[in-house]
Amino acid sequence: MSTICFPETDAIAMRAPLPLVDPDAATWPDIECIDALGRPLKDLRLSVIDRCNFRCTYCMPKEVFTKDYPFLSSSDRLSIEQLATIAGAFVRLGVEKIRLTGGEPLLRKDLERLIERLAGMTTLRGRPVEIALTTNGSLLASKARALKAAGLRRVTISLDSLDDGVFRRMNDVDFPVARVLEGIEAACAAGLAPVKVNTVVERGVNEHQIVPIARHFRFSAVTVRFIEFMDVGGAASWARGNVVTSGDVRREVEQAFPLIARASARGSDTAETYRYADGGGEVGFISSVSHPFCGDCARARVAVDGKLYLCLFATDSFDLRRLLERDCSAADLADEIRAVWARRGDRYSELREEKRALPGNKRYPTVRMSLVGG
Repeated sequence: MSTICFPETDAIAMRAPLPLVDPDAATWPDIECIDALGRPLKDLRLSVIDRCNFRCTYCMPKEVFTKDYPFLSSSDRLSIEQLATIAGAFVRLGVEKIRLTGGEPLLRKDLERLIERLAGMTTLRGRPVEIALTTNGSLLASKARALKAAGLRRVTISLDSLDDGVFRRMNDVDFPVARVLEGIEAACAAGLAPVKVNTVVERGVNEHQIVPIARHFRFSAVTVRFIEFMDVGGAASWARGNVVTSGDVRREVEQAFPLIARASARGSDTAETYRYADGGGEVGFISSVSHPFCGDCARARVAVDGKLYLCLFATDSFDLRRLLERDCSAADLADEIRAVWARRGDRYSELREEKRALPGNKRYPTVRMSLVGG
């Protein structure tokens, strides 16, 4: 049965303690923020915790992230106030959507308080900032209504299989798929719409789940997005042969359920979206390996330790926490971020083969995904 919804550097001069200013201060100037390749800054991925209760094999494999793994302590993580201050600076630079990530963001205490702060922010166009969240869904059933009440607009849930045995093997902590489906139902009932489900497809692991997942969520307000298996931090076993391309996934879905391409341009969205010809809803395909979309990437990522990353596959970062701990004005914080973004030339997915073939590197050294978020 388908889930039904009811109407997701450079070194800087030592500066001075940054007051936790009102991020919507009317005195801030409107600053256009464009990178070296002409890409605007529109989206912020804000990681709130680097811990997760799953050990998915392509993200946080158990052999690396052991029970003794040195995750950040609470004192090493940005406070709710610091997270809100950084988010406010990005909003004044043109960010219109903030996605809360992890790790598993629902493990973060007082997350609702952060959402309340973010939900009160207004874009340069005078609209409310869109607040979304990506989660593995394990804790969503009990938290969905509180998240909605705090101001969360929408949610994306990772779900790689409907087969309980496959799902338990992939999360590697023996967590049942039924509880994630309960979380999706709860999100729908709470009005966290549109609800999206992300499915990473890995050859030899879960490609047989493509059609069952598409079928399960047809004729609901849930949009499934199939994602190519990527070489993100943690995926040490990644090989191109393990990638099921979005083209192959789409053809498999289309054989079961005819599709119609949406006429509207994708813009900075990562997914190409199709409609079911019989009105059964929508399905998306994210092709970061076979058809990279670096040229449209408008996303910055801030880890919970205060490091700013300009790409999911970044190898270096810019320390925003140091600014927060110095006597730096709110306007200066925005100026520093703008300067970093202006130098941005990252386009890893377009240069994947070249990067992975660097002399002396068995594997391109990307930042761990649990720290920077997806």
